[in-house]
Amino acid sequence: MPALIKTTVYLTESDYERLKAIARRQNRAAAELVRDAVADYARRRAPRVKPKSVGAGRSGRGDLSERAEDLLDGMGR
Repeated sequence: MPALIKTTVYLTESDYERLKAIARRQNRAAAELVRDAVADYARRRAPRVKPKSVGAGRSGRGDLSERAEDLLDGMGR
C-alpha cells in the first residue's frame, strides 16, 4: 500500500453513523471505506488521456474532406 497522508474530513453525524455501520457490516475500518470512495471518485473524474497516436497523421490542410473524391481519384485501379 502506498504511504498514507493523514487528513481531516468533516461529516454530518448521520453520515458518520451510516459509514460506521457499513464498516462494521463489512468488517473494515471506516477510514478504509473513505479511502476507497475517494480513490473511486478521483478515478472517475480524472481527465482522459488520449493515445499518443491520435492526430499523428494530421496533414495541416483543412480542405481534405472537401477534396477527398479528387484526391482519391484513380486509387485502386
